[in-house]
Amino acid sequence: MAAGYLDILRARHAVRLLTGTLVGRLPNGTAPIAIVLFTRAEGGGYALAGALAAVYGLGTAVGQPLLGRAVDLYGQPRVQLPAAVLSALGMTLLAVAGFGSLPLAYGAVALAGVATPPLEGGLRALWPSVLGSEDRVHRAYAMDAVAQEVMFTVGPLLVTLLVSLWSPAAALLVINAIGVLGALSVVLSEPSRTWRSAPREAHWLGALRSPGLLALLGSFFFVGLALGSITVAGVAYADDHGRDSVYGWLMAALGLGALIGGAVYGARQWSGPPERRLRVIVALLALGYLPLTLTPGVVAMTVLAGVAGVFLAPAIACSFIVVDRHAPRGTVTEAFSWLVTTFGVGAAAGTAVAGPAVELGGTAWSFAVAGAGGVAALLVLLATGRVLAAPGHSAVAVRGSENDRNGAVEPGFSSGHQA
Repeated sequence: MAAGYLDILRARHAVRLLTGTLVGRLPNGTAPIAIVLFTRAEGGGYALAGALAAVYGLGTAVGQPLLGRAVDLYGQPRVQLPAAVLSALGMTLLAVAGFGSLPLAYGAVALAGVATPPLEGGLRALWPSVLGSEDRVHRAYAMDAVAQEVMFTVGPLLVTLLVSLWSPAAALLVINAIGVLGALSVVLSEPSRTWRSAPREAHWLGALRSPGLLALLGSFFFVGLALGSITVAGVAYADDHGRDSVYGWLMAALGLGALIGGAVYGARQWSGPPERRLRVIVALLALGYLPLTLTPGVVAMTVLAGVAGVFLAPAIACSFIVVDRHAPRGTVTEAFSWLVTTFGVGAAAGTAVAGPAVELGGTAWSFAVAGAGGVAALLVLLATGRVLAAPGHSAVAVRGSENDRNGAVEPGFSSGHQA
C-alpha cells in the first residue's frame, strides 16, 4: 500500500505541490472555527459568529467556480496568488478592525471568502502533467482526499494552539499568512507556471454545460448535506451524554475511517468505468450512515462513526476521476471548483436542516438527515446513469499538447483536457 504512495511522492514536484496546496488551503479549512473564536473573544454572540461564518461560506461558494474559470483562461499564477493575497487581506481587515463597524466586518469576511484561491481544483489539474500515467493520477486523487482529512483535523488544532499562545486575532493573521506562503510555493513551481488549459469553446455556462458533470454535482450536494448534518447531530449526541469530549471522539472516528478508506482505495488499481464504481461506493456510504440513527452507547456509536467514514474519501477520490472525464474542453479547474462549491453548499444545507430535526424529533432524527442525504445521493446517480455513462470527451490525449509540454502523459490517457 505504502509503495504506491511513495512512488507518487518521489515524482518531481509532487511533494511541493501537495504540501503547498494543503498549506495554502489552511485559511479555508480553519475559517469557521477561527471566525467563531475571534467573534466570541471580541464580545460577539454565537448568532453573529454563525452569520459571519455563513457569509464566508457563501462567498467561497460563489468565488470558487468563478476563479476556477479564470485559472482556465489566464493560468494559475495570475489568479491563484492575487486571490490568496486578497483573501488574506480580508481576514486581516477583520482582525484589525474588529466589530467597530458591522458592515465592514461582513465585507471583510465576504472578501476573504470570494477571493479564496481554487488551489484544490488547480492541484487536480496539475497531476496528469506531473505524474503521467492514469494509475498514478488516480492514486494521487485518493492521496489528495486522504490529505484533506488530515488538514481538516490538524487545522483546527493549529488554530486553537495559536489562540492559546497569542490571541484569536493573531491566529487569523498567522493562518492567513501561512496560506499565502502555501499558494506562493505552488504558483512558483514549474508545473504551475507552465500549465495551460486546452482551448475552450466560448459558452456562458462553462463547465456546467456538461450533463454528466451536472449529475455528479447533484449527487455530491447530498453527500455534502449528509456530512454537514453529522456535525450538528454529533453535538446533539454529545449533549445527550453530558460530555463535550464525546463529540471529539465521534469526529475523530469519522476522520480516521475516511483516512483508512482513502488509503486502501488508492492502494489498488481499479478496472471498469469509474461512474459504475462511484455508484457502488456511494451506496456503501449511504449504508454506513443509516445505522447512526440507532444512537447506541458511546463506544458503539464511535465504532459506527468510524465505519460511516470509511467510504467518504473513496467517494471523493472517485468523483475526481468522473469530473475529469466529463469536464468540457478547457474547463477542468472550473469543473473541480464546482464540485468543491456544491459539496460545501450541501454541507451548509445539512447543518441548517439537522438543527430543526433535533428540535422536532431528537438526536436520531438529525442522524436520519445524514442517512437520507446518502440515499438521495445514490438515487441521483442511479437516475442519471445514462448521462454519466457517456463521458463528454474522448479519453485520448495528444502527446505534446499544450498541457503536456514534456510529453509526460501516456497515450490513451486524458489529461483532463479533451482532444
